[in-house]
Amino acid sequence: MITVSLCMIVRDERDVLGRCLESVKDIADEIIIVDTGSKDDTKDIALRYTGEVYDFPWQDDFSAARNFALEQGKKEYLMWLDADDVIPDESRKKLIRLKKDLEPDVDMVMMPYAAAFGTDGKTAFSYYRERIIKNHRGFRFCGRVHEVVPPSGKLYYADIPVEHRKEKAGDSGRNLRIYEAMETAGDEFDSRALYYYGRELYFHKKYQKGREILEQFLDRGDGWVENQIDATRQLAGCLYGIGDETGALKALLRALEYDVPRGETCCDIGRHFQDRGRYEQAIYWYRQALEAKKDITSGAFVEEACYGFLPAISLCVCYDRLGDRKRAEEYNELAGRYRPDSIYYLRNKEYFAEE
Repeated sequence: MITVSLCMIVRDERDVLGRCLESVKDIADEIIIVDTGSKDDTKDIALRYTGEVYDFPWQDDFSAARNFALEQGKKEYLMWLDADDVIPDESRKKLIRLKKDLEPDVDMVMMPYAAAFGTDGKTAFSYYRERIIKNHRGFRFCGRVHEVVPPSGKLYYADIPVEHRKEKAGDSGRNLRIYEAMETAGDEFDSRALYYYGRELYFHKKYQKGREILEQFLDRGDGWVENQIDATRQLAGCLYGIGDETGALKALLRALEYDVPRGETCCDIGRHFQDRGRYEQAIYWYRQALEAKKDITSGAFVEEACYGFLPAISLCVCYDRLGDRKRAEEYNELAGRYRPDSIYYLRNKEYFAEE
């Protein structure tokens, strides 16, 4: 059986830290907590679970703090969590089995990160992360923001989701401020940092600057393919934001340069045409979304709805607008198979029943 050190960084996490540690205390053989400047009783909560609580001065660099935490781990493998993460019951059982069965030559265990949830409680947005890494192999986090341990060595993909369950809004502008400070200081951006900087600008509605950074990222040509594909979507959002609808569509179509279209891209293009009353074109792209292959192990951000419910419910609307109520009702029923409790599906059923 392998041994695991849990290595965490925390700051002002009194509302969630105990919940997180309760979910993992029977899995971790060692718990390392690194506090980066809490003003509440976070450290007191941590001390209920471990004597290994360290202070580390915050430097606007997540990797620096996480790497310090990793350096304290003494077990065979190192595992990281955020304080607002939770390991659900079924995942706990699987992790205990994994510790018993994992081949000793595995360098990294990749696990799904469920980052958002629908009203039905099911995962709406997820992606695989490097969750457990072998100690003493030189693995380090990189990136001051959106930090990552670049996957390498022998990887093992385990269907053991970790859930990100926020209880309160964090500092939404923190990541953008760090990137802007890096730019002001003249720091060099690698392709991954450019991609995430562009995303932050888009999410903060700084569309013109976001457009510039995302185009710079894409024009470099050395980014990870999944980041390139996703960047075309953020670039399109920036272009919509500044009123360039033609440019936005071109940005979405640019994703086809990198690989077969993902369900997310197909839905975005379908929405472009649907919003402009061009229903035949919209139907084509929504049907492509239904046929798109979802690869949850790719590491890409996966929006579950784009591979079932969203294109189905959108096809219902498009066919209805074209006067083909039979097909519209068929696609509404398909949407209902994905989300039987959806208010949109149920309202559409009432609508079709009135005929």
